[in-house]
Amino acid sequence: MQLITSWLGKQAEFVLSGCKNSIQGEIIDIGNDIVVVYENYRYIYIPIHHLQQIRLTPNRSNMADSTPPDPAIDHSKISYRKILMNSRGIFSEVSLGDQSIHGYVTAIMNDYFVFFSPLHHSVYISVKHLKYIVPYPVNTTPFSLRHDHFPVQPAAISLSRTLDQQLLKLEGQLVTLNLGAKPYRAGLLKSVEGNLLELVEAEGASLMMHTDHIQAIHVP
Repeated sequence: MQLITSWLGKQAEFVLSGCKNSIQGEIIDIGNDIVVVYENYRYIYIPIHHLQQIRLTPNRSNMADSTPPDPAIDHSKISYRKILMNSRGIFSEVSLGDQSIHGYVTAIMNDYFVFFSPLHHSVYISVKHLKYIVPYPVNTTPFSLRHDHFPVQPAAISLSRTLDQQLLKLEGQLVTLNLGAKPYRAGLLKSVEGNLLELVEAEGASLMMHTDHIQAIHVP
């Protein structure tokens, strides 16, 4: 990572796969598989495998003259998985591309994590499809609600180690896939076999989908 490390402390623009809008900010920290960007008074943690392009940009005077506050989570021996672990219980924004949801990381499995959102409740999110995560300052709450308005509840269903195994547990249930991000689908999860699933949509038509394209799963 010596190449990107030479840009530490500099302003840059980041183009991410699956994201229409770029991210601009100061490169604060770098791990083997993650880069930390400080933008508009928030820390953005971006898995490096989503970086399509980085280019240096002129320093913005209001950002260059200010010292970033301490981050909400620990940066020691920084890595993508450690950032997920350290963000548990902290109100955060997660992006699946042009779709973002707000809530809390509640559990981390082998290739997915569980995210509790006041609007969607428990959502299973693929680790490889997360574009970035933004943990908010400690004591920040979603929608400025009091804590008693959004108790963080674990998923009612037991958790499997992998997302494919979790899909098997959801057979026969109504599910929403990808929460509006492409390819968005919703319907009855009829069956899962290998890397393919069969979904019956509202009008009764069936379709098949490869599990590699599943970014998030929500059970209404």
